[in-house]
Amino acid sequence: MTAPAGPEHSRGILAVDSGGSGLRVALGTVEQSVLGRRSSREPVRTGARGIDPGHLMEQLTPLVRALTAETGIGGLTTAVVGAAGFSTLGEALRDELPAALAREFGVRTTALAADAVTAYTGALGPSPGAVIAAGTGVIAIGTDLTAWRRADGWGHLLGDCGGGAWIGRAGLEAALRTHDGRPGGSVALLARAEEQFGPVPGLPGRLYPRPDRPAVLASFAPQVAACAPDDPVAAGILRAAARHMADSAATVCPADKQPQVAFTGGLFKIGEPLLVPLEEEFARRLPHARRVAADGDPLDGAVRIATELAAGALTLPEDETMLYVVNRAP
Repeated sequence: MTAPAGPEHSRGILAVDSGGSGLRVALGTVEQSVLGRRSSREPVRTGARGIDPGHLMEQLTPLVRALTAETGIGGLTTAVVGAAGFSTLGEALRDELPAALAREFGVRTTALAADAVTAYTGALGPSPGAVIAAGTGVIAIGTDLTAWRRADGWGHLLGDCGGGAWIGRAGLEAALRTHDGRPGGSVALLARAEEQFGPVPGLPGRLYPRPDRPAVLASFAPQVAACAPDDPVAAGILRAAARHMADSAATVCPADKQPQVAFTGGLFKIGEPLLVPLEEEFARRLPHARRVAADGDPLDGAVRIATELAAGALTLPEDETMLYVVNRAP
């Protein structure tokens, strides 16, 4: 009788979620799924060629080494890296990361994915529909299972309309309007801004030099939500965010095949002040779609893709800028 295979004899999988607030990592096997998780709070840098694979590996390597020691997984065959900005800033990752993962961990099959793809897969799995993934930024992604469609996700300077950084920036703008005496401001948001950041005249100096500006802006979104029940300016910001997200979802959602729609991401933890107007906007813009709860988050989606890829059962559409798979000879 053959003994069950332990982690050291199993097909090891590595799943990574790289976003605006840091890095999350899961290690497991095809047979036993996730056995351990670790995280880093430092976002991966971007440079002239986009997302920096060297900086990603600097953060990833110690996390994976610790997980390997913790779980006893002897070898990694498959890795999936879901990265914010991959669809537009993924050139260097495509060129360098599969080889780096092979050298460092022995990975033979690597899938590089837009974080929207891992968010979609975590939320809906291999089903037609649309997902709004909202955290520091926001992107809508949809598929009819033959191709991917995306809307927004252009970063905090060019888009991400309705995301955490967008809401936080709008809330701080309203605070500064009141400070200046301009119309359209909010006394409540000014008080919250000074409580969180100190006197607002010093806000530019505390914000602009920081490399994690989007995450800092997004950190103010919960304050906007807290003010919304009693402050029409804050409530208006969240309703505008809901309209932006519904616009993006309507752009990518399949028109047939009874699509499902799900929301995923940390932004939705701010609760009813955002979710109520968002449900209203979705009912108006996508009456043919069925709203469902997300099964999991982007890291869960990366785990699912890695498991299906290792088992030869991946059915999601491949695309160089959305879901890019590289197989290397053993």
